[in-house]
Amino acid sequence: MSEMLGSFISLMNTGGVVMWVLFVLNLALWYGLGYRYLTLRRGTKGNVRRLVEKHEKRGETQAMRGLLDYAAADAIAAAKEAEEHGKSCRHFVVDALAPYMMMTGTYSTLVKTIVILAPLIGLLGTVIGMIETFDALQSSSMFSQGNSISGGISKALFTTELGLVVAVPGLIFGKVLDRQEERYELEFEQIADVICAKDEYEI
Repeated sequence: MSEMLGSFISLMNTGGVVMWVLFVLNLALWYGLGYRYLTLRRGTKGNVRRLVEKHEKRGETQAMRGLLDYAAADAIAAAKEAEEHGKSCRHFVVDALAPYMMMTGTYSTLVKTIVILAPLIGLLGTVIGMIETFDALQSSSMFSQGNSISGGISKALFTTELGLVVAVPGLIFGKVLDRQEERYELEFEQIADVICAKDEYEI
C-alpha cells in the first residue's frame, strides 16, 4: 500500500502543483456528480397524474421512493392549505415545489465549471512544463542526459492528459444528469397542473 501511495505521489509531482490542483478538482467533480445522482434518482415509476392520485388516496401511507414522491406529497399538502385559507392553489403549490426545483440544480454549476476549467488548467501546466524544459535546454543542463528533452516534454504533457481525464467523464455524466434535471422540472410543472386543475376549472 505504501509503495502504491509513493508511486502515486511521485507521478503527481512530475507535473508540479498543477497536477495536485487537477486532483482536487477531480475529487470535487465526482462529489458533485455523486450528489446529483443520488438526488435525482427517480424512484417512483409511472406518470405524474397517477402518482398524484396515489398520494391523494393513500395520504401518509404512500411509500416514498424518490424526490418526486416527496414533491407530490408536499404539493398536495400545500393545495389543501390553500383551500383552507381560500387562496390561490397554484401559488401555494409552486412555493412548495420551489425547494425541490432548487435541489435538482445543486452542484450543477460546480460540475460545469470544473468540466470547462480542467482542460485549461491542464494546458497551463503543459505550457509551464515546456517553458521549464526549454529553459533547461537553453542553459545546456540537459545535454548531459540522453533523453532529458523528450522526458521533460512527456512530463509536461501529463497535466493536459489529466485535465482531459477529469473533464471528459464529467462532461458525459453531467449531460445525463442535466437531462434528468430538465425532466424533473417538467414533472414539477405537471404536478402543479394536475393538483390545481380542478380548482382553477371550478373558478
